[in-house]
Amino acid sequence: MVAAGLADRGTGQHAGGLTMTAVRRWLAPMAPAVLLLGLFVIGPILWSGYVSFTDAALTGAAASSPEFVGLDNYRRMFADPALWHAIWATVVFTVGSAVIGQNCLGMFIALLTQHRNRWLRNAVGIAVVSAWVLPELVAAFAIYAFLNAEGTLNNLLVALGLAGVDWLYHAPMLAVVLGNVWRGTAFSMLVYQAALSEVPTDLTEAAEVDGAGLLRRFWHVTLPVIRRTVATNLMLITLQTIGVFTLIYVLTAGGPNAATQTLPLLMYDSAFEFDEIGYGATISLVLLAIGGLFAVLYAASIGDPDEDGT
Repeated sequence: MVAAGLADRGTGQHAGGLTMTAVRRWLAPMAPAVLLLGLFVIGPILWSGYVSFTDAALTGAAASSPEFVGLDNYRRMFADPALWHAIWATVVFTVGSAVIGQNCLGMFIALLTQHRNRWLRNAVGIAVVSAWVLPELVAAFAIYAFLNAEGTLNNLLVALGLAGVDWLYHAPMLAVVLGNVWRGTAFSMLVYQAALSEVPTDLTEAAEVDGAGLLRRFWHVTLPVIRRTVATNLMLITLQTIGVFTLIYVLTAGGPNAATQTLPLLMYDSAFEFDEIGYGATISLVLLAIGGLFAVLYAASIGDPDEDGT
């Protein structure tokens, strides 16, 4: 029995040693990523949470010696009509340009170029991706040059005998939505092109033999196969669009009359235009919460891959 106990103890120590070795081997490659994640993501979030409970500012006494103000910033924020207007503008901009615009247009282009010859696919891909690879600032100025009162679009309308419109003033939300759709559709297109290439052809051919039309084949065959790709794409483009700042700031700066003032712009104005860092940090946490809510909803929609055997 003593020998058996010693053997069991030795086996347990050996297993424990193997477990610790495996853990070290797993943690070692992950250490740089974890360090960078903590430094550039978790750290700023924790700092914003702390600052939101202070009256920190860019100038004045609060810049060097901020005081703890408790929930004052939160009470002020939730009582501020500008917050609710910014939340609504953010939702409209995100749904219009990402959920509907980039997602649907990307899917349409991917379906349109499916099974086409290589030259056509390359030509369409270059045309769409060219806007995506531009720096956001450059893309924003290109859109501004196209949509402003003396821009390319109005010059074309005048040449056709039509009256020009100041799109950035009379339809500012539409202008920024279309601008973001133009710039970001390439990502969805590439994602869906890859997903459609994995759809089994025997399924679509069987549906076609059974008399299913193009739309029915897409809705009942293609879409169920790629639904997790759709949910993942929606999550990624939604989270990216919620934080869009440069494009809107260049085109409208949140105007006119705060018509396009989304949460990132409201946060910027509060923190850097009005020098209220603490209040701006409080707004940033609302933006973080909305992004987290969208992420949770999309993750829940993906579901467990084992549920349907895919």
